Amino acid sequence: GYLIDTQKNALRHVRQIVTYLTGEFMPLDTATRRNLELTRTLRGGDLQGSLLWVLDFTVTAMGGRVLRSWIEQPLARKEAIGERQAALTDLTANTEARTALQDKLGGTYDLQRIISKISSGSANARDLLALKKTLMMIPEITEWLHPFTAQRLLFLKNNLNPLTAVAELLEEAIKAEPPVSIKEGGMIKQDFNEELKKFLTASSEGKRWVAELEQREKERTGIKSLKIGYNHVFGYYLEVSKTNLNLIPEDYIRKQTLANGERFINQTLKEYEAIILNAHDKSIALEYQLFNELKDSVLKNIDALQENAAILAELDALLSLGEAAVRYHYVCPEINEAGNLQITEGRHPVVEKMLETGQFVPNETLLNDQESRTQIITGPNMAGKSTYMRQVALIVLMAHIGSFVPAQAATIPLVDRIFTRVGASDDLATGQSTFMVEMNEVAYILNHATSNSLVILDEIGRGTSTFDGLSIAWAVVEFINNTELIGCKTLLATHYHELTELETLLYGVKNYHIAVRHDGEEIIFLRKIKPGMATRSYGIEVAKLAGLPQAITERSREILQKLEQNESHHYQEFQTSSKTQEEQLALFAIENDRVQEKLSLLDLESTTPLQALNYLYEWQQKFCRTTINE
Repeated sequence: GYLIDTQKNALRHVRQIVTYLTGEFMPLDTATRRNLELTRTLRGGDLQGSLLWVLDFTVTAMGGRVLRSWIEQPLARKEAIGERQAALTDLTANTEARTALQDKLGGTYDLQRIISKISSGSANARDLLALKKTLMMIPEITEWLHPFTAQRLLFLKNNLNPLTAVAELLEEAIKAEPPVSIKEGGMIKQDFNEELKKFLTASSEGKRWVAELEQREKERTGIKSLKIGYNHVFGYYLEVSKTNLNLIPEDYIRKQTLANGERFINQTLKEYEAIILNAHDKSIALEYQLFNELKDSVLKNIDALQENAAILAELDALLSLGEAAVRYHYVCPEINEAGNLQITEGRHPVVEKMLETGQFVPNETLLNDQESRTQIITGPNMAGKSTYMRQVALIVLMAHIGSFVPAQAATIPLVDRIFTRVGASDDLATGQSTFMVEMNEVAYILNHATSNSLVILDEIGRGTSTFDGLSIAWAVVEFINNTELIGCKTLLATHYHELTELETLLYGVKNYHIAVRHDGEEIIFLRKIKPGMATRSYGIEVAKLAGLPQAITERSREILQKLEQNESHHYQEFQTSSKTQEEQLALFAIENDRVQEKLSLLDLESTTPLQALNYLYEWQQKFCRTTINE
């Protein structure tokens, strides 16, 4: 009803309203879409550099829209993922048929847009011509689908409808090169309709008669420069120059005087004019009527047309994923519901395309629901921590699209959500600082992640003081790793080396680092992730690579040496010697003193029951939370 009120027509292409089933797809929040650069880059918002840019080999606008929707709405059910995987396996195994299908689809037009234009009344003859060409390609597309046996491809083949009668009707009716306008004629072939043929013949014959009349009048009057012209005001006229006015016959009737001559009509010319103009106007009106009848005939088959459009679009998207799999040497991942994530020689799909062949360094990944739930990744900036974590997230997401993935082999768990917290930025429009934005994103993850989620945390706690940030990061890892709270698979990149102690304190936490080789003050990034913790962050060396003045980097080393001498004193409260919750709480012994101080200053005579309850709640949150899983 809303669409009819606003669009003022029947909108016959809107056939039904389909309920969006959230259980069928994996939800992706805004931060995850942005950080993983699914359809646009983080900087610049460009297509190039996004996952869509890598995977998009579609040859139709319809297929491009479907592929985008697949990337933005990964599948949530193993059966649906398997159906697409089987189709891609079939397509990648038959290069000849895959290439031929892409070629045939390249000869089709945007059927969905054409149907919409016909229904809304904005279509012209060229749209009907494009529709005809698309329908005439369907038999060839169906023929090239015969070699495939995958269930989804068989469904697409069996449900394609060439609508032969519609295609033949349009072939008989529409000219090969019709004009854009539908109200000036020239669209319909004259043999399509007998009455139209009669009008068009009369019009063309009338013009021939006028040419013959001009020649006869020249001979009759002896005026060699006489000519017959036409304009919309006077119609057809005989034009004679001033030097020949003495030769005009008596049956000429003056209509207009010009600077260099005069215009006349006679009875014979008026008769021809009536025939020509009448036939022309009637032919235009009839063509417009026939064109509308053709549109109505097309719309009678709108269900079949829309199904054809959906099938061609899906086929194009599948062919695109198949083409990407072949070109980039992707493999079909195994989807499991046991929570095991194992990637052999995994690669970042976008970064490896940006680099020359063979330059990207692949990495292994092992996560599960038991002893390796959380990876704490340390290493210098620029070494590849962010690339590694994003590559894991993208491989998992691609697997849920049904796509093949950039790896030598991959076992991917069925996940319900992928969460990412990457980078630092403020939001001045809403008055939020960099740290507040970071904490909002972390809070969203902690409130929505489940044990079946995948969480990517690229630095947390960096927007505040060292002690505050380290405390928050430590507590977040404890919370996420705890199976009674979340217990999901997590990758955390950090420069807080103190967090690596959690491997010895929490079951399920493992340390990894990005390997580097250094020669004196020079460092070489090896881009390889290995078990264990990094010994240092190499921040000063990276700053030197960035071009900071030598005086600054040298002074930085002096300051660093002094700070490192007092490191054990600065971080003493983060050292723990037991895996029991009671001993871990000693990390926050300083808070006990604060509570004692508050208790000593508390005036029980003036404290209301509600205030007392608030104090109890605050202390319970600080000292009674679970910090150790097992």
